[in-house]
Amino acid sequence: MKEENKNGLSRRKFMQAGGLIAAAAAMPTQLKASTDKVEEQQQTARIDEDFLQYIDPTIGNIAPLLNTNRPVVHLPNQMVRTHPRRQDYLDDQITGFPLLSLNVITPQTIFSVRPAKGPLEDSSWHDRLTYDHDMEICRPWYYSTMLIEKGIRVENTVGKKGGIYRFTFPTGVEKHVLLTHCYDNGIYDVTGNNVSGTEFVNDAIHAQKGKAYMYGTISGSPVSAKSEGDKDWGKYTVQGALAKPKMMNGQKVAMSYSKSDSNQVEFRFAVSFISPEQAKQNYEKEIAGITFDQLAEKGKAIWKKTINQIKVEGGTAGQRRTFYTALYRSYVRMVDIGEYGKYYSGYDDKVHEDKRPMYTEDYTWGDYIAQHPLRALLNPEQEGDMLQSYVNMYEQSGWMPEYPKVYGDRPGMFGFYSAVMFLDGYRKGIRNFDTKKALEGMLKNAEQATMLASTNGPKGALEDFYQEKGYYPALRIGGPETDPVAKAHRSARSAVAVTLAASYNDWAVAQLAKELGNNDVYKRYLPKANNYKKLWSKDKMLFMPKDDKGEWVDIDPKMQGQSYYNENNGYTYKWGVPHDIPGLIELMGGQDKFEAELDQMFREGLGTSRAAFYAKFPDMTALIGQFSMGNQCSFQIPYLFNYTKNPWKTQKWTRFILDVYFKDNVLGVAGDEDGGSMSSVVVFASIGFFPVQPGLPMYTITSPVFSKVTIDMHNGKTFTLIAKGSSKTKKYIQSALMNGKKLDKLWFSHNDLINGGTLVLEMGEMPVQV
Repeated sequence: MKEENKNGLSRRKFMQAGGLIAAAAAMPTQLKASTDKVEEQQQTARIDEDFLQYIDPTIGNIAPLLNTNRPVVHLPNQMVRTHPRRQDYLDDQITGFPLLSLNVITPQTIFSVRPAKGPLEDSSWHDRLTYDHDMEICRPWYYSTMLIEKGIRVENTVGKKGGIYRFTFPTGVEKHVLLTHCYDNGIYDVTGNNVSGTEFVNDAIHAQKGKAYMYGTISGSPVSAKSEGDKDWGKYTVQGALAKPKMMNGQKVAMSYSKSDSNQVEFRFAVSFISPEQAKQNYEKEIAGITFDQLAEKGKAIWKKTINQIKVEGGTAGQRRTFYTALYRSYVRMVDIGEYGKYYSGYDDKVHEDKRPMYTEDYTWGDYIAQHPLRALLNPEQEGDMLQSYVNMYEQSGWMPEYPKVYGDRPGMFGFYSAVMFLDGYRKGIRNFDTKKALEGMLKNAEQATMLASTNGPKGALEDFYQEKGYYPALRIGGPETDPVAKAHRSARSAVAVTLAASYNDWAVAQLAKELGNNDVYKRYLPKANNYKKLWSKDKMLFMPKDDKGEWVDIDPKMQGQSYYNENNGYTYKWGVPHDIPGLIELMGGQDKFEAELDQMFREGLGTSRAAFYAKFPDMTALIGQFSMGNQCSFQIPYLFNYTKNPWKTQKWTRFILDVYFKDNVLGVAGDEDGGSMSSVVVFASIGFFPVQPGLPMYTITSPVFSKVTIDMHNGKTFTLIAKGSSKTKKYIQSALMNGKKLDKLWFSHNDLINGGTLVLEMGEMPVQV
């Protein structure tokens, strides 16, 4: 660890894990009245521990193939997120330092500042800044690096809507702080030490187009200069290998100091999506009158309170680093774009008065699985605010968003998983959102929106076919696209993946309708939850595509991609029915066959070279057989052994996956993180339970890596999980007690958790088998 700067579920019988308890040694019905004094002292020391020390934002900064993590400086779920502008961790040069990132995955940054020394020349604006990784300090609330060829130290800390950059230059040199834009155009206005700016965001890839504003002040007595219409430098100046290599055509600003001026310069700023005036107000409310060190300490205190909501004991230092870094990452989205009583909406291009937080920046396809359930557990009121934000965006745009961002909904992936999020929140007691309006939006998407992957807009003939036949029709291999909507958007049909997603989403519509007393919708949608069965091939033991005539399309399920599945192959989508696992077990021929198929999933070969496989499926990273931990649609698979007679296999695989693919180093994330979705899975797996069926308020148990986990609930209650004797080899659950009573299944309810209590697991070296 680098030195820190001072700022530095089911009620059905067959879902019970009968084999676990039947063969287990009996435990007392009450917890022991006393424990070993040494162990007691060690536990007390751990409870008082500063868990912030385990967070390392550089973990996972080198991705297996696709998008990488970045050392993001931010407050939990807040608008301003900053990180150095570089291609990835392997890039030893920085382009600049942003004031805000719209999306920390790709990323999309807005406004940029950078230091320079010596005479101001053309190269001062476009040369890349070399740094040394070992001199970089990365904390959730603070970032620092040394530009070793310039001898300039850069520091950064942030608040909710603004932040401060501090530059320390060598003594006795001319000094400059340079402001540019991250997109093609923008304007700045400078008055003395004050600067305001507008950036014209135009990102066609992410369907983001609009304005952003900033207001800032700079210390000392600089001489300012502004220019515009810069030439094409022909240099690599922005992050990303595919980025267009030119300087922006808009204005840029230089704030310059003489050799005799102070060698330390602070640039203080705030940003807004509303107006330049609002940016200034944000600055005055949050940044004016606070020192750099005070702002950093304030951020540190916020993170300490947030992270300490889950306290762990036992495990290795590496496991604690992986866990707490994952917990930190789970707070990177959604982000609150409210600006002191109002917010700008890209869904109707208006400013709205609202004292309630307004959240955006989300990917429902990946985040419904664990990230939203984690928020529902740790901060249910905030999760309700997030769900209401979805309702607001629906009312403003006419569609329920699926990949909401600042300037509107980005077409992304497939399915309407916001429906699952609404149901999951409601069933976990979250009521602070407009449930009826949410159901209205869910129905609008289900009945009137296109189901094509990575496409937004109204339905077409393919959706009418689905409503009539119950499955999305596939094309023959190599067949030309005939649907005008798919042709216009150049969208792959992803026919099997879309059908499975629609079955789950329609189930969620039915269930929420039932909860709200709308029996007509419930009766109409419940049968649609079984549509997945229409694509089950008993011969292949897989979900396979059918054409519009109802005939099977004979494909290679390992190697056929987006036209039939999406980002993963047929072996992953074989398990893509989280809403009806009993039905899936029945399709496969019963519990024993289901277990055998799961076993084979982790042993099945690629059938081709790794190079050929990854060329077809670059998202399917972190492979074990055909199981891919590196992509969202696989996350629930290891937990499905809990539906078999040998649930110890869930314990085996979740421990193995954490041990192999989530190490505490720059390679320590299994795949495309997608802004906290994968890290949220790591949080759950590490503490020993997982929401395997979002929409059902239940958690399934696995082997925790820690001997004790304490979760402080927002209602003042505390939930404690104790894994007695837990170690690297003692990872198999022998027996379980919930609040002193024998637990005869590997499930517990959300109410068991939020109402507080104690789950005690007796751990052993050998699995319990029937």
